[in-house]
Amino acid sequence: MIEAENVSASHGATIVVRDVSFAVAEGESFGIVGESGSGKSTLLRLIAGLHEDWSGTLVIDGAKQGRHRPRGFGRIVEMVFQDPYGSLHPRQSIERALAEPLIVQGLGHDGARIAAALEAVGLEPRHRFRYPHQLSGGQRQRVAIARALILRPKILLLDEPTSALDASVQGDILALLRDLRREHGTTLILVSHALPVAAALCDRIAFMAAGRFVEIAPAQALRDGAVRDPYASALLAASRGFRRQKILGE
Repeated sequence: MIEAENVSASHGATIVVRDVSFAVAEGESFGIVGESGSGKSTLLRLIAGLHEDWSGTLVIDGAKQGRHRPRGFGRIVEMVFQDPYGSLHPRQSIERALAEPLIVQGLGHDGARIAAALEAVGLEPRHRFRYPHQLSGGQRQRVAIARALILRPKILLLDEPTSALDASVQGDILALLRDLRREHGTTLILVSHALPVAAALCDRIAFMAAGRFVEIAPAQALRDGAVRDPYASALLAASRGFRRQKILGE
């Protein structure tokens, strides 16, 4: 579903992603972990078409991508951002927030589709006409996921989707994402600094340091502490409570 070869990205004169190559199969859940500033969020935004200063080869769903994405790209790739409140317009109702991507893609204001999207993420019809400030953090993130899924994209990009939530709500959101992936076969790419979150949701995890992938390992290797690269081992050792966070486990 996604193939990247020698992809690099810059912010001005600073190179933040360096010659990254990887492939993600259809229906796979792929994680990218690393410290702040490692380049993982820039790489995700590059895939989403939100970062234009990049080079290399990127193929998504069989189509080679350029710096500007074609109309209709949102039906293939959608993104859920870190801050569920900041990603929703405070003066727009949930109804309007969910209708907007449909209208932008020329599908019109489809009430039935909006209702189905809310139901898919476990929200009730009464939430439809509320505003972001009237919802809890977990409910706002569910709305953000519903908005990303309403176009039924093949690929869902997740940028720290649980970091702004408390532990119990994190578990609920991860369970929701696992269920949605199982039901719809959606390909997921998750960026996180939290190894337990990545291990709970992903099949494989890439460790990123200084803009490069230093190791790609199956999730089981994280649970077993069986990574090989020194940086990956240090990151795993620094993840306190990794084995104790049952709420994020299988």
